[in-house]
Amino acid sequence: MTASGKKPLLIIIGLVLAAALYFFTQQPKFVDVEIITLEQGEVRATVSNTRVGTVKACRRAYLAPATGGQVAVLHVNEGDSVKQNQLLLEIWNKDLKAQVKLQDAQIRANRASAEQVCQLGAGAEREADRVLRLQKFNNIISEEQVDIKATGARAKRASCTAALEAIAVSQANRDAAQAAVERTLIVAPFDGTVAEINAELGEFITPSPPGIPTLPAIDLLDVSCLYVSAPIDEVDAPQIKTGMSACVSLDAFGDKRCSGTVSRIAPYVLEKEKQARTVEVEVKLTDPKDLDGLLPGYSADIEVLLDRKAAALRVPAEAVLENNRVLLMRPDGLLEERSFKPGLADWNIVEVLSGLNAGDKVVLSVGREGVAAGVYAREQR
Repeated sequence: MTASGKKPLLIIIGLVLAAALYFFTQQPKFVDVEIITLEQGEVRATVSNTRVGTVKACRRAYLAPATGGQVAVLHVNEGDSVKQNQLLLEIWNKDLKAQVKLQDAQIRANRASAEQVCQLGAGAEREADRVLRLQKFNNIISEEQVDIKATGARAKRASCTAALEAIAVSQANRDAAQAAVERTLIVAPFDGTVAEINAELGEFITPSPPGIPTLPAIDLLDVSCLYVSAPIDEVDAPQIKTGMSACVSLDAFGDKRCSGTVSRIAPYVLEKEKQARTVEVEVKLTDPKDLDGLLPGYSADIEVLLDRKAAALRVPAEAVLENNRVLLMRPDGLLEERSFKPGLADWNIVEVLSGLNAGDKVVLSVGREGVAAGVYAREQR
């Protein structure tokens, strides 16, 4: 083939290559995306705490004696279960107990003395009555003798009254001595478990001075009743009402415990940190299975159920863009933006009231590079 014959062939090949290059450069580029097909299911509106909460005992008492002294007897050990009014700790009080015994003896002596005086008084009254009758019927007893007998009877009756009052005084003294003894004792105010003992035999302990907290001699917990206290943002708090259902999540356990109910909402707002004002909300667990394994002090989160629907069109929260927008994938792979009207929502799911339909394919991986409206995409397998 001559040079002149080769030239048209080269031109044709160049045109074919140019056409192929143009064809391939004009083909849309596909990005891989995660897709979810919209369908109906349960949707819930919930509120969660802003900072970590804490498992607490419904009753907890930091116990210390009402008076200082040397620890004479420790009746319990850490971890012991105790009953209400059970004696836990005793300060040295032999002198005070001796005072109680002394007052008991004084009461017995006063009663015996009162018995004697009152018997004499009763006899004097009977004798005065006999003398008065003799004076009235026989007139052989003078008025003076009658008056003497009557006065003596009244005096002895007064002595009887004084002796009875002396018993009351000695009983009051005994009560005061017993109260002094009780100030040296620590008794359980309720059924519970001894969590901690901060006293040793022979150690001198004192009650906390006003305004200066010190370690309690005994820390008593009622672990039969536990609740979670957690801070809720002030914006979310007005939606919560006592009696609402709630779930509790704990770092120490994997599963949620959903037998909780809101038992208390603090009547004030905490201002522990700037621009982070919260309301303390308490959730009490009622199912014994949910209480199993819990200990006061565990960190916990609460999720309060505001409302729920058993069947509603829903979209994952991770697929929702700002201003309630999502990316839909058309059958040809083109991504387009679509707005929708939201309903109930939590951290995971948003209800769709309008704007989307069941069966729509929504992009989950909206944060992936290259994913945007107008781009062609293919579902990642």
